[in-house]
Amino acid sequence: MRILLTLLFSALVTRAADPSFDWNSETIHCGNLVYGNNQTSVCFADMFLTDAGKETGLKISPRFARIELAKDDVFNTPLCIFTGEGNFTLKDSERANLRRYLENGGFVLASPGCSNSDWNGGFRREIALALPGYELKQIPMEHALFSTVKKIKSLSVKGRTTYLQGIFVNGRLALVYSPEGLNNAGNAKGCCCCGGAEIKEAREVNVNAVAYALLH
Repeated sequence: MRILLTLLFSALVTRAADPSFDWNSETIHCGNLVYGNNQTSVCFADMFLTDAGKETGLKISPRFARIELAKDDVFNTPLCIFTGEGNFTLKDSERANLRRYLENGGFVLASPGCSNSDWNGGFRREIALALPGYELKQIPMEHALFSTVKKIKSLSVKGRTTYLQGIFVNGRLALVYSPEGLNNAGNAKGCCCCGGAEIKEAREVNVNAVAYALLH
């Protein structure tokens, strides 16, 4: 763990020197994106943020920061969740910021609330428009995302094996996407998966994602 902490602090210092980012604040904040017609997540459990803080020793806020994708605030956070329900359309400014964020070191966790097919359709369309030249690819289980903090050998949904998809920018994993669910909704107050298919290991994946976002 001492080695992980050293790497994390080194990555933070390096990234803070990038004018696109400002991570010199005492607390690291992760964002809950607001996009389209004021859409955002209300059922993405934030408990993994506390887990990540304990595992890394870094001061990570236990609550998401509400961040509008169209504004420059998005560039002050290492990781954002991108989720919701129902179809949506991004504004041109949101597409531009999403691309700039991912190409300059930002990291996005994306999945629909309750495995919502309309949201999945909107996401795939908007990603293609915002990131021409990139494509979603299956993330191999040997990838560092599955071992940075927690060792994850496989992913399961309702008893069957599944995989995550991602977008790589210059070899770096910049976006993780599950059409099923990474919400860990069972640990979100007043929420449930409502019959959707949620990945059993979602919480562990999300903890790893925070550490991976800071390291790469």
